[in-house]
Amino acid sequence: MLLVFICLLLVSPLLVQSFDANASSTNAARALDALLQDYAYRAFVRPRTGVPYDARVPSNFTGISITAMRLRSGSLRTRGVRMYKEFEIPIGVVEQPYVERLVLVYQNLGNWSLRYYSLPNYTYLAPVLGLLAYDASNLSATNLPELDLRASGDPIKIKFSDVRLAPNGSLPKCVWFDLHGLVKLSNLTSANECSTIQQGHFSIVTESIAPPSPPTRREGKESNRRTWIIVASVVGGVALLAFLGFLVLWARKCKRRKKMQEMEKAAEVGEALHMTSVGDTKAPSATVTRTQPTLENEYVP
Repeated sequence: MLLVFICLLLVSPLLVQSFDANASSTNAARALDALLQDYAYRAFVRPRTGVPYDARVPSNFTGISITAMRLRSGSLRTRGVRMYKEFEIPIGVVEQPYVERLVLVYQNLGNWSLRYYSLPNYTYLAPVLGLLAYDASNLSATNLPELDLRASGDPIKIKFSDVRLAPNGSLPKCVWFDLHGLVKLSNLTSANECSTIQQGHFSIVTESIAPPSPPTRREGKESNRRTWIIVASVVGGVALLAFLGFLVLWARKCKRRKKMQEMEKAAEVGEALHMTSVGDTKAPSATVTRTQPTLENEYVP
């Protein structure tokens, strides 16, 4: 049973990896959500249900775009929203706690994505998109808490329109940031498309291929030390071999010299032979004549 559960996790397209975001970046993102909710509600001058209204953001947040749309809760649950910007909201989406009317605030963080939703070791291929639900009973309210928006049937689809090509060899991933700092990576459901059953912030990322970092000063010293040790070992080995070769040659030379001395000494101790002329040739001759041999049966007169 445990093996089957592990296999389901491995093949599931929803959850691949999850981890917690930095607390400071999470707090900054939550403050941004509150600010964008305030400015999104300002777009409702004479609002009509089911009509999206683009809102303006402060000049110091140029690059971020937001839109607000008011809906009836019953209509959202029974009809869904065919297309709200990049979000396709199916039938069966409900909110908790229940409210009669709600506002869906759309966010496109553009070039602010990395600042508020940093993801170490990953590169964004698309801007971060947000979908958050708020109570619509008071359109002048600020700092409203988000409603818990969930899909009870088919998932909500996010069809990204501005996606850069992934580097060769890298695999694009969907990333989801919830409202409490949890980050989840999952597989794309199709080309440039992700899915979710909850509200939050979404994007497409790929794992970064970082260049090798330069060695630190300590690592440089250690590397130099190892290099000097290797060089010294090689030089010392060569010197030792040369010394051993010199010893072998010296030993052979000494042995040869000793042999020559022994031969000279033996020649001096030995008896010198006299030279006698035999015809035109000189040959050594002994000074003492050997005793003539006598036959046992030799006749003596």
